[in-house]
Amino acid sequence: MDRILIVDDDHDIVRLVRSYLEKAGYEILTAYDGESALRIIKAEKPQLLILDLMLPDKDGWDVAKIVRADEKIAATPIIMLTARVEDNDKIVGLEIGADDYITKPFNPREVVARVRALLRRSHLQQETQVPQRLQVGELILDIGKRELSRNGDRINLTPSEFELLKVLMQNPGFVITRDELSDKALGYGSYSAGRTLDSHIKNLRKKIDLPGEQDSIIQTVHGIGYRFREFPA
Repeated sequence: MDRILIVDDDHDIVRLVRSYLEKAGYEILTAYDGESALRIIKAEKPQLLILDLMLPDKDGWDVAKIVRADEKIAATPIIMLTARVEDNDKIVGLEIGADDYITKPFNPREVVARVRALLRRSHLQQETQVPQRLQVGELILDIGKRELSRNGDRINLTPSEFELLKVLMQNPGFVITRDELSDKALGYGSYSAGRTLDSHIKNLRKKIDLPGEQDSIIQTVHGIGYRFREFPA
């Protein structure tokens, strides 16, 4: 049974989300502040983290940064759950390693659906991890080690960024629709993903494009989706 840690200082929110997730068959752990959350994550290693941004002592941004910096727990999927609806807050949350972002008020059934999608993707990754490398131009994606490098320099990716890049690198030169990319990499369609997909792509470009590079490696095909630029042979 998958264990999920819910971190929120609002006890009513925790009870609500816990109720729906337990009915869906998950084992639930809870924390009401950042320090307690980190202790539980390191001790229990839950399969997924639902994390509020505004927390006592250590906010959700700090918790996410610490999780992503620890190799033992860095791959833990993170869903940000917060009342902050500004686009900049969402982008920052995704930049520091969140896989998904849900704003309050929310439909608890949507939370369950997002949890299922992330866990399904996480389990699939574990089952299919075999020594394999994708190379397009200067970029090398080691699927077995879950590592990316360009010209020998290591580039750190979040789990969602890794999956998006893998789909794109498997199809260089071909246009991948938003729906297909969201479904294959994030586990749900572009309608549910909202601007989350665009934020992940924006973050990927910052990481893999070189300074002064005129054309991004990940190209936007307006009204359709994205394409991974082909490199000369």
